[in-house]
Amino acid sequence: MTTSVVPSSRLRSIVSGSIGNLVEWYDWYAYSGFALYFAPVFFPSGDDTAKLLNTAAIFAVGFLMRPLGAWLLGAYADRHGRRAALLLSVRLMASGSLLIAVAPGYATIGVAAPALLLLARLVQGLSVGGEYGTSATYLSEMAGARHRGFWSSFQYLTLMGGQLLALVLLLALQQLLTPAQLGAWGWRIPFIMGALAALGALYLRTHMGETAAFAQHMQKEGVAAAQATASSSSPSQINVLLQYPKAVLTVVGLTLGGTLAFYTFTTYAQKFLVNTSGFTKEAATVISFGVMTVALFFQPLLGAVSDKIGRRPVLLMFGIGATLGTVPVLRALAHTHNAWLAAGLLVAALFVVSGYTSINAVVKAELFPTEIRALGVGLPFALTVAIFGGTAEYVALYAKEQGVEEWFYWYVTACAFISLLVYWRMSETKAEKGHLNHE
Repeated sequence: MTTSVVPSSRLRSIVSGSIGNLVEWYDWYAYSGFALYFAPVFFPSGDDTAKLLNTAAIFAVGFLMRPLGAWLLGAYADRHGRRAALLLSVRLMASGSLLIAVAPGYATIGVAAPALLLLARLVQGLSVGGEYGTSATYLSEMAGARHRGFWSSFQYLTLMGGQLLALVLLLALQQLLTPAQLGAWGWRIPFIMGALAALGALYLRTHMGETAAFAQHMQKEGVAAAQATASSSSPSQINVLLQYPKAVLTVVGLTLGGTLAFYTFTTYAQKFLVNTSGFTKEAATVISFGVMTVALFFQPLLGAVSDKIGRRPVLLMFGIGATLGTVPVLRALAHTHNAWLAAGLLVAALFVVSGYTSINAVVKAELFPTEIRALGVGLPFALTVAIFGGTAEYVALYAKEQGVEEWFYWYVTACAFISLLVYWRMSETKAEKGHLNHE
């Protein structure tokens, strides 16, 4: 990709975009991290698994809004620019976090309480749905061709960093507050902080530059032509996307196993350690914190590796590892009461999963041309994540409640195998014929 962006400006824009991404995902994951404490506030009846099922259901419904967010904000990004869409997404996330922070509990307003929780998650779902495709596009276009895999890995580095920040705050609050205080009002603190941090991210994003690829596209096509072919309210936008059926199906296939494995070994793993392995909430949080800290370093490492050997070999590492290793790792995790062994198993699992997370953004961006890239990356990804990633916790908890927990292990394995077949058959996107390499 030919660009006139100077290195210092590029780095500043990438850092600003990445920090905004981190804040967005912190807000998103704070819900999952603190669900163990606020579930009784909104769903007071039933046993612990039933309460977690209710919060997991709303977590999944939030994911169902992600395709709509990917469509609306992706089309907006392809029409008005990546920067404008990223500003809009962080505003939406701030609104959702603030609503959760101030929402009364079931004891105060009855069924309206879970309704408000649901509304907040719908708004946040719109936000992260648009954030993924737009930020993946922004980072891929802003990065130079030589190190595109490395810089694009920052999307999942900051995504996981957001989850890690949520865990850090959870650890701190577990030390400062009693379990009763956390359950009564302490769980609101992370959402208040998330809303405030989103305002800071908004400030940083107002000072980001637009990508050269989008600017060159607007100059080449003209504003009128770009609006005619990329209007967020026009069916022609989807028609343009359908001109790339192979790329769309590739995004679905390479996302399927990766997103399910990622949510299994990150957000659900914390609950698995408590609900299945028998660790305390505090111990599960410490284990998750340590594992996520180590896993952060896998992202730029494998992103840089993909710049040297290509994207496809790194994806194949994930596909093979997840297909062969998911069942043994989850079985061992279910029967261990040793924190170090549990952490080691999760670190090994996330190293394999990083074969997907570290480079999936750049692979998808390399499949589409500029005029449809944000929507092309975001919409099929969001649909796949909504169906498989967003329901991961619910499916796992439901299988446990029905006494067939191991069915979930095989479900993850089957999805990973389908993605492996896609990786095996797909072309190397890093090759010179990739769209980004012509820009």
